[in-house]
Amino acid sequence: MSSSKEGKTEQFRVRLTPSEKAEIAANAEAAGLTMSDFVLRRALGRPVMSIADDKTINELRRIGGLLKHTHNLTGGTFSKETALALREITDAIKRVGRDREGGD
Repeated sequence: MSSSKEGKTEQFRVRLTPSEKAEIAANAEAAGLTMSDFVLRRALGRPVMSIADDKTINELRRIGGLLKHTHNLTGGTFSKETALALREITDAIKRVGRDREGGD
C-alpha cells in the first residue's frame, strides 16, 4: 500500500492497441479521471465511480427526501405507498453502489 505522502516518481509503460487506449480514455472520462488515475485505481482494486453514478445516487436521494417531505405534509395519508416507494429508492441506491464497487 502506498503512502499518501510518498511522491509519484515511478513510471510504468504498457503497450496496448489504439482501440484499447480509446476504451480506457472513454472510461476515464466517464469517471472524471485522467487515464493515469483511472488505470492506477483499477489496477490497485480501488473503486472507480462514473460521474453518472454520483449524479444518479444524488438524484435518488433528493427524490427520497421530497417523498419523505410529502409523506410528512400529508400526515401519512399514503403511508403504504410512500413506504414502498422509499424502499424502492433505497434499493436502487444500493444497486448503483454495488454496481460501481464491482467496477462494471
